[in-house]
Amino acid sequence: MKKKLPLLLILAALLQLSGFAQLKSNLVFFTEQGERFTVILNGIRQNPSPETNVKVTDLIAPSYKLKVIFDDPALGELDKNLMFNQGTESTFVIKRNNKNEYVVRWMNEVPIAQALPPAPNQQVVVYTTQAPQTSTVTQTTTTVTDSYGQPQQDNVSMGININDPELGVNMNINIGGGNTTGSQVTTSQTTTSYSTTTTTGGYTPAQPQPVQQTYVMPGYNGPVGCPYPMHPGDFQSVKQSIASKTFDDTRLTIAKQVISSNCLLSEQVKEIMLLFTFEDTRLDLAKYAYGYTYDIGNYYRLNDAFTFESSIEELNDYMGGFRR
Repeated sequence: MKKKLPLLLILAALLQLSGFAQLKSNLVFFTEQGERFTVILNGIRQNPSPETNVKVTDLIAPSYKLKVIFDDPALGELDKNLMFNQGTESTFVIKRNNKNEYVVRWMNEVPIAQALPPAPNQQVVVYTTQAPQTSTVTQTTTTVTDSYGQPQQDNVSMGININDPELGVNMNINIGGGNTTGSQVTTSQTTTSYSTTTTTGGYTPAQPQPVQQTYVMPGYNGPVGCPYPMHPGDFQSVKQSIASKTFDDTRLTIAKQVISSNCLLSEQVKEIMLLFTFEDTRLDLAKYAYGYTYDIGNYYRLNDAFTFESSIEELNDYMGGFRR
């Protein structure tokens, strides 16, 4: 009996983990001013036509790469790394910020069981990893001109003589006819062909928009580790997602996922470090984030997040041997 108890505990733990791994989530996107848009997740188009409110269901991962393509090409495109809790319905609003730039902002989340039914004008799609197929119809019109009957020769001759001695006018006009043919009939033949193609990546990229390639930090003249740091609004959303996790290991995994595809300020790295309880975890994060930090000349400010001098020395040694 004593031997069976540990096996039952292990089985129960495995079942619990399996149930957690199968949790699915929903994402809702809508525009504040009613602009139509298309949702791209991990490079795959989700909604078949541009809409103002889109719900994507049955997502199985805790993070996705989002691209928003506006129906109006003049509005451009948006890119954002999404982080959210599994088993929830998270809502994001697409709006203009204080700089009149379009941004994607986290709004709220609720457990799936408490999610409201779809709104009347909401487009609901099930998450897909397959690029949609598009059908192309080609029409070819051929015009044929046929002539019927035998060519004919028509001769027309007209003479006009005017002779008026009193007016001093003497005029002679001759008009000669030309060749004419038989009847002409024009017919048109239209050929229609169909072809099916798969759009690469699930969408057609819009025309390149001018973007700022480099960032200049006011008052900073030190070395730069990456070109453009994360927007403060996006960072706060990511920070909130990391902080919502219970265990340091889970927080660290999510933090590294975000850092690996973004550029951070040293102060942002420090804020993430302070979300962790253990010194070793903070040190691990500080080492990992060094290669993804803009103002690496300010990295010494992370020392305040450590309790032990040995951690500061170890990070300093790591920075000294780092090769970009």
